[in-house]
Amino acid sequence: QSELVESGGGLVQPGGSLRLSCAASGFTLDSVTIGWFRQAPGKEREGVSCISSSGLNLYYTTSVKGRFAISRDHAKNTVYLQMNDLKPEDTGVYYCAADPRVLWCSGNVSPLAFGSWGQGTQVTVSS
Repeated sequence: QSELVESGGGLVQPGGSLRLSCAASGFTLDSVTIGWFRQAPGKEREGVSCISSSGLNLYYTTSVKGRFAISRDHAKNTVYLQMNDLKPEDTGVYYCAADPRVLWCSGNVSPLAFGSWGQGTQVTVSS
């Protein structure tokens, strides 16, 4: 049994920052690729960022490049998503997901490729 638990969401003003955490259990980070996804009201779930099992490949969707950064801490078995210069369009429920079958983060990271999911954490960017 594996589990992912997201935390760190909240309400922030435009231009602010948040750091989301994804704590993993039941597997080690070097055995899986981790993706961050978000779903805004009325929109499809989209891939935001991804880190490969090797840690050598990082992916960001175009809209967050230069503002978000994905990282991992093996000692804590946790993946982070640092979100800076947040915009109202970043609002949504953020999920982390994992799958050992995803070998590399490239192209449009699809939620269909990931088998293990966290419960999500709400991020709201508003004045």
